[in-house]
Amino acid sequence: MSGHSKWATIKHKKAALDAKRGKIFTRIIKEIMIAARHGGGDPDANPRLRTAVAAAKAVSMPGDNIKRAIQRGTGELEGGQIEEVMFEGYGPGGAAVLVLTATDNRNRTVSELRHLFSKNGGNLAEQGAVAWMFERKSHIVVEGGKISEDDLMALVLDAGADDLKNEGGNWEILSAPEMHEKVLEALQKAGIPTVSAEIAMVPKNLVKLEGKNAQNMLKLADALEDHDDVQNMYSNFDIDEKEMEALST
Repeated sequence: MSGHSKWATIKHKKAALDAKRGKIFTRIIKEIMIAARHGGGDPDANPRLRTAVAAAKAVSMPGDNIKRAIQRGTGELEGGQIEEVMFEGYGPGGAAVLVLTATDNRNRTVSELRHLFSKNGGNLAEQGAVAWMFERKSHIVVEGGKISEDDLMALVLDAGADDLKNEGGNWEILSAPEMHEKVLEALQKAGIPTVSAEIAMVPKNLVKLEGKNAQNMLKLADALEDHDDVQNMYSNFDIDEKEMEALST
């Protein structure tokens, strides 16, 4: 099993310090709406909605906000006309990039994303150009130091996980999508808090970036993450620790 991209670790560190709570709420609300529209408004019968609602509760989103988002998604309230679109592209150094968006105007979104890619040394690509480089996986991150590696390994493998990796001081747990909730439940029962938990597009192989390519890729990733329509970004780039230290000084 190949590791996740360096951006995964960077994102989780950023998220822990992110003061843009309103933006986090907006992204989760969009996910709740999309999940409810596609699978219905009952979290017990809709795994994607159940995961989104759990994410909302994890950031202390008020129950009324969650309820309204579900109702917009199911059509009980107006304002649920949001389309989920995955864009594909190449970043600096040939890194593959997937950008998951939730938008009410596809033409505007593609124009703005094309500009961000071009500005930061990349380019949008045709559908299918890079998606084959990724696989859909349950991706759960647990803070290091909460449990020993052996105990965590035994716990998650018994619950159905495929792999456990040490990524930047955190533990990264990868599983088949259908095992996501079972692994989460096992962690919760053991009293182990998660840094993040999502169904993600995990790269099969990594592309090592250095120097200007590494710097521009981080700028592109930041720009994409900051875009209002972007729900998530996945890439197969990797930057070694010494390079990261050099870029941060």
